[in-house]
Amino acid sequence: MAETGQHGIEPTPGFRPAKPVVRTQATSYAVRLTLAGHVQGVGFRPFVYRLAKECGITGYVQNRLGEVDIVACGRHEVLRRFRDDLIRRAPPLSKPRIAKMLPIDTAAYTEFAIASSSEQADARIYVPPDYFMCDDCRHELHDPGDRRYRYPFINCTQCGPRFTLIERLPYDRPNTSMADFPLCADCEAEYRDPLDRRFHAEPVACPDCGPQLTYVDAGNCDREGRAALEATLDALRGGRIVAVKGIGGYHLMCDARNDRAVQTLRRRKHRPAKPLAVMFPLEGADGLDAVRRCAEPSPGEARRLTSPARPIVLVTRSEAAGLAAGIAPGLAEIGVFLPYSPLHELLLAEFGAPLVATSGNISGEPVLTDNTEATERLAAIADTFLHHDRRIVRPADDSVYRRISDRTRPLRIGRGRAPVELELPWRQPQPVLAVGGHMKGTVALSWDRRVVVSPHIGEMDSPRSLAVFEQAAADLQSLYGVAAERIVCDAHRGYTTHRWARAQSLPVDTVWHHHAHASALAAEADLTGDWLIFTWDGVGLGDNGTLWGGEALVGEPGNWNRAASLRPFRLPGGERAGREPWRSAAALHWECGEDWPDCPDTKGLAKHGWQHGINCPQTSAVGRLFDAAAAIICGQTHVSFEAQGPMFLESLCQQRREPVDLPIVRDEDGVWRSDWQPLLAVMADAGLPPAMRAEIFHASLASMLLRQARTIRDDSTFGRVGLSGGVFQNRFLTEQATDLLQADGFRVVLAEKLPCNDAALSFGQVAELAARGNRG
Repeated sequence: MAETGQHGIEPTPGFRPAKPVVRTQATSYAVRLTLAGHVQGVGFRPFVYRLAKECGITGYVQNRLGEVDIVACGRHEVLRRFRDDLIRRAPPLSKPRIAKMLPIDTAAYTEFAIASSSEQADARIYVPPDYFMCDDCRHELHDPGDRRYRYPFINCTQCGPRFTLIERLPYDRPNTSMADFPLCADCEAEYRDPLDRRFHAEPVACPDCGPQLTYVDAGNCDREGRAALEATLDALRGGRIVAVKGIGGYHLMCDARNDRAVQTLRRRKHRPAKPLAVMFPLEGADGLDAVRRCAEPSPGEARRLTSPARPIVLVTRSEAAGLAAGIAPGLAEIGVFLPYSPLHELLLAEFGAPLVATSGNISGEPVLTDNTEATERLAAIADTFLHHDRRIVRPADDSVYRRISDRTRPLRIGRGRAPVELELPWRQPQPVLAVGGHMKGTVALSWDRRVVVSPHIGEMDSPRSLAVFEQAAADLQSLYGVAAERIVCDAHRGYTTHRWARAQSLPVDTVWHHHAHASALAAEADLTGDWLIFTWDGVGLGDNGTLWGGEALVGEPGNWNRAASLRPFRLPGGERAGREPWRSAAALHWECGEDWPDCPDTKGLAKHGWQHGINCPQTSAVGRLFDAAAAIICGQTHVSFEAQGPMFLESLCQQRREPVDLPIVRDEDGVWRSDWQPLLAVMADAGLPPAMRAEIFHASLASMLLRQARTIRDDSTFGRVGLSGGVFQNRFLTEQATDLLQADGFRVVLAEKLPCNDAALSFGQVAELAARGNRG
């Protein structure tokens, strides 16, 4: 393949920009436009080329310093239309904005061409995410007359994998995993034609030259190509579990209507209760008819489902869903998504019904990507495998969204959304790598004012999680050509990420867990001035050595002060309480001088340890209060996944109730403390239905938050109230709290670009560090 420009467009042979030459025709004008934003890896320069040809404009388009530079010559009215169409008719996946537009001397161009890319080292590199299959490719996929009919790796400049196949930049085919597949003559012709939709579509392929499917069952019976697809469909129809390799990793798939298949998947994966995502076939004008037979998406949820990222969206299930009971036991919502690749489109279209599509991994670890490793590690779960031979360079699990306060907000960032790019309000004096926390791991790289956040990695509890974490850290620096000069991590010395940071040769800074939560929200909103931010989550180490998680922080990034919290209680068993909520429930009773009659600690070992202060850290975490409520109200004494009890508790709630008044007093350190004790009697009142108790519990916490905000307002000056931390993934609580705050005149801010959970910690860490430097 001929050498290409820096970002994948081969220049017109022999073309170089001309020096301006003044012409005398009064009707001829020339302008230089600079377009910034997402304009690389999305077919933008071919679009500019075609638009210029359509308008009869001469000049050139060129990549320069990560932006697109255009010199356009023509009549004044044509140039105006050309300028407007650059934005109005831009490719769907691009996000251009005109950064500069200057008149220049008219130059003697006889054609419009694509110039060689500028290759300065300080270019603003943009790494595109993976995209869903576009409508044009979908039409060709189902067209018997098209040479890519039913080819599961069809793509063009407007769709297909990007982030998961790029090995290094510039984004040219030799620098991707598609280098393993030399182009055939037909694909080569499309790739070279500036007027073709596949002009420099780096992953372009066809059945003659591209990746192929391979089906393998337990008897090592291999089938390839279309036969592999048919064998997979037969297996799914027969109630079997198939591990299917997608764009960013494997899915474990089975018939979502088949109770036995779903229960088998749960048993084999050791996942007794955690919800399973369901992929639906595209049906109807907007593609959501099949979804609507099982769920009730709102207009906002529908828009998110059909967006280019094609994420999982949590949607209220309908009464007659027709899905297996084990999809999301005890929950009112199901995670639904649409086919995002041609392979998934073929599977769902042929199967004609929804399929479970849960991450192909060992629970808690990153999704698997390698054929051999997946075959070995998923052998005890999957009956059969559908592999392909296009290498996945880095994993990207599915993104997850939920509607909260009238907007769909991310709970997990992954395929289609990652890497996430953000701007800091302050300049980072030197490149920094932030390594996040221990749960819902992400990595962030920051330089100047720019921050790039990796996709979801997972829990940092296994060697594979650490390996993927290390790959993500190295990846970001390699892809963007930025070498970190400092590392910032959570202050908790027991975190794997903290220990890893200390083992490196770079200087290390630490940030308190909840300061990172607060700074993440403040920096994402890009609003300067003082804040009041409630940081409610499970637990995180606070600056007084206790486990925080119900804090109200006043200030700004780089200068947070704890203004309010919960009445603390000792947590028997420490971290074990996260999987054994009975420990939180028992602790609340013991703090009040009484025993919990339903406590499963029949031998009294936990109480003995609690009485003697053995492995009983003090906590003020709202997340642990939710655990206690779930154990007392719902009997959720033991859980198999994080937040299982609180999710079940929320699902019981249907209407808002009058709250229990929770007293607030100031402690010796000047921190306002809300007392949860009056709630205990309501939680334990068996005379009230569980749903009513759950509703009162939520209402009381929302009311408590408002009371804290009012009390702090009497002492402090702040412009807005933020809600950050994993507890605010709870829609029933967050919407009540938001409504109460707004009715009282507070301006409320919630996260929109990053999850409010620990996935945002890495971004919050770099924001906090940059703000400290800015403060001097």
